[in-house]
Amino acid sequence: MDWLYLLGVLLCLILYFSIFFVIAQIKKNNAIVDIAWGLGFVVIAWYSLIYQWIKVGTPYLFQFVVTGLTTLWGFRLFFYISIRNFKKPEDFRYQDMRKKWAGKNPYIQAFFRVFMAQAGFMSLISLPILAAYTATKESPLWLVIPGGIVFLIGLFFEAIGDAQLRAFIKKPENRGHIMQSGLWKYTRHPNYFGETLIWWGLWIVVLGADYGPYALFSPLLITYLLLFVSGIPLLEKKYADHPEFQDYKRRTSVFFPCPPKK
Repeated sequence: MDWLYLLGVLLCLILYFSIFFVIAQIKKNNAIVDIAWGLGFVVIAWYSLIYQWIKVGTPYLFQFVVTGLTTLWGFRLFFYISIRNFKKPEDFRYQDMRKKWAGKNPYIQAFFRVFMAQAGFMSLISLPILAAYTATKESPLWLVIPGGIVFLIGLFFEAIGDAQLRAFIKKPENRGHIMQSGLWKYTRHPNYFGETLIWWGLWIVVLGADYGPYALFSPLLITYLLLFVSGIPLLEKKYADHPEFQDYKRRTSVFFPCPPKK
């Protein structure tokens, strides 16, 4: 285990989120931390690749694959959230935090409970990347190829689902209605389904590395959070009283894509 490498990743995350913290305070918008999420994994992946090249030598093939896939996903998410949140007010979650922290060192609270908490969470989710770059051997192609395919299928569901939803919301005639076409016809949460596949795919890619099996915690955590904590439950609760939702819920699979019921 290369502890110097892991320490470097930790310092990168602290510096990275500290920069976004400063920007957020200038803009008076802590929701900027959401924009930092996808790009943060790109920073970890490229720091890891450069460290490997300088300290150890030419990286393994699967390490290039991990960095390439992470970069593709991370930049897409970064630009998507940046465009979606452009000129919008601070998300209600962070507004509520500001109210709770008023008069209680709000800057310190935001730094540790929003930005550094995100850094800690990212370090857990990035376990497949860390497993890849602490490897002393190549991950076999019979794991890298299917893992990459699973990842790309997940990216398809996440990217297309997001794009379809954004196009739906932009049309004035759809205001007040629920998206029920495209991928959303087959699953109520195609983007969340895609997100889980992305991390399961990345884990399969690194499974042949020394510490690859231990990185299982990452896709398990993402899947659990999206299915039972902060993803699907919050959105389902938000739309529970919507007049179109109950029929949509009856017809459409909550997570796995399935043909709609009649």
